[in-house]
Amino acid sequence: MGASVNRVLVVGSGQMGSGIAQVLATSGIDVNLYDVQPLQLDKGLQGIAKNLARQVDKGRMSEADKAAVLQRIRRVTRLEEAAACDLAIEAATENLQVKQDIFRTLDDLLPEYAILASNTSSLPITELAAVTKRPERVIGMHFMNPVPVMPLVEVIRGLATSDQTLDTVLQLAERLGKTAVSVNDFPGFVSNRVLMPMINEAIFCVYEGVATPEAVDAVMKLGMNHPMGPLTLADFIGLDTCLAILEVLYDGFGDPKYRPCPLLRQYVQAGWLGKKSGRGFYVYE
Repeated sequence: MGASVNRVLVVGSGQMGSGIAQVLATSGIDVNLYDVQPLQLDKGLQGIAKNLARQVDKGRMSEADKAAVLQRIRRVTRLEEAAACDLAIEAATENLQVKQDIFRTLDDLLPEYAILASNTSSLPITELAAVTKRPERVIGMHFMNPVPVMPLVEVIRGLATSDQTLDTVLQLAERLGKTAVSVNDFPGFVSNRVLMPMINEAIFCVYEGVATPEAVDAVMKLGMNHPMGPLTLADFIGLDTCLAILEVLYDGFGDPKYRPCPLLRQYVQAGWLGKKSGRGFYVYE
């Protein structure tokens, strides 16, 4: 049996962090939302309010429900203010050093029983756990983007993660209305280990002149029933993020099949990062 989770600290209020905070608060859980940048924190909270307003407009939620959800989210600019919680979910930038620093801090601040979770999409949970004094209470909770819409949470068990920690997090995911899939801690887990080589291969098809991005995406959408072509998806994820995950796979396995396509590297060097920069494999206004 897992322990019950009533108060959660979310570290990082970007797209993922604010989405996680929204889903938690909608499920009746009190959330402390923290960001190192107060401006980013305000932006995250505005995004949540806008998402909920859209739900009200569509008749999926009442004004009173929306107000109740927003009331459950507390804006936090100092981590010390948010130490009294059962679980922390780190949703900071995808950088091992940054995440390890956050885990050290959380380990010092949070009560002994609290679970430390990371929303990392590819970094090793075991390495994050190793910088804490509670490796048995460290776990991965990889939400998919956009968090309020996507049903999956990939739950990653580090080498030392206890059964109780796993049970608690699986129960929490269920309470959030998500489907939790438990996987072990190897580079890229399952989601990105399967997805990124496909995206990389699609980029190789463009790089080698096999077909245009439009043609590659059309084949995968119409022939394989994918809702979105791999190159459109790569643009949405961010080509810099795709490259970083492929690097993790390549370094972690030492297998040339994960070698990032040179064209992907070139696009990232050019600042063509996809939708967020206005240009990737496609041009966005």
